[in-house]
Amino acid sequence: MKRTILLMLSCMLIITGLLAAISCSSSSQTTTPSETTPTQSSAVTIQNLSFSQANITVSVGTKVTWTNKDSITHTVTSDTGLFDSGPINNGGTFSYTFNNKGVFDYHCTIHPTMKGTVTVQ
Repeated sequence: MKRTILLMLSCMLIITGLLAAISCSSSSQTTTPSETTPTQSSAVTIQNLSFSQANITVSVGTKVTWTNKDSITHTVTSDTGLFDSGPINNGGTFSYTFNNKGVFDYHCTIHPTMKGTVTVQ
């Protein structure tokens, strides 16, 4: 009789331990959105008197970096005044993080035919 009780208690302890282990392993795999959201970035090249890719679509919170690979100076200037890089010389960069949804047109103030759009979803 004692053996049967001890065997039942042992089985109950093993089952309880397994349930606890399963519960711990599933909760340790749960992450918050901030832990799983990677840093977002996008790149635009300034070269041959144009923006490449001139029209991009990104997510809210994306940092866009423009790099001037032309031998002449350019700017990255929002049509609405939201951002303005000022003069960017050869090899220079300008970055802006888009934190709101919308369509953001931009241009080079030195070369007004150079235009681009960032669409933020």
